[in-house]
Amino acid sequence: MKERLTVAMPKGRIFDEAVELLRKADYQLPPEFEDTRKLIIELEHEPLRFILSKPMDVPTYVEHGVADIGIAGKDVMMEEERDVYELLDLQISACHLAVAGLPNTEMSKVAPKIASKYPNIASQYFREQGEQVEIIKLNGSIELAPMIGLADRIVDIVSTGQTLRENGLVEYATIKKVTSRLIANPVSYRLHEREITDMVARLRNVLNVHA
Repeated sequence: MKERLTVAMPKGRIFDEAVELLRKADYQLPPEFEDTRKLIIELEHEPLRFILSKPMDVPTYVEHGVADIGIAGKDVMMEEERDVYELLDLQISACHLAVAGLPNTEMSKVAPKIASKYPNIASQYFREQGEQVEIIKLNGSIELAPMIGLADRIVDIVSTGQTLRENGLVEYATIKKVTSRLIANPVSYRLHEREITDMVARLRNVLNVHA
């Protein structure tokens, strides 16, 4: 009998696309799976247990071993730098990290301010550009920052760019293209290698990618 794997999944767009991918890989997920309000879901017909959380928390759960594997955006992986194995690019929820701001504006010459919910990524990017900036961490509505004079630029995830356009902002630079990844706890990977490598193989087959 297969060991039950605990999977940390982010709510939202990644969750919906990951569920579709798992179904294509012949995992028997119930029809009401996407509509549940439960935070922990145990499947009857699959040796899987799901923990649903905020995207930023998935690598934390996997690193600390409360989840054996998880699905996390590359943006979260870069920001959090957790001790986990990155097993597979799932090629879902494609977007990119970008620098944006009001059109036709220069950054302040003295202590320019950058607002982001990705302070580590933002800090590293501007350091690599040779620019000294002040990072302001925000948790939501990042687009507000340049509009109200809180920051010269923002660093945020961009998908279609519609939110930026609707708020009168433009992109100034692309930092990194982002997709979601399958990750594993190093100890869990050793203990449940057969089950985890089976999942990777099934997902690879769906994605039509080779090892």
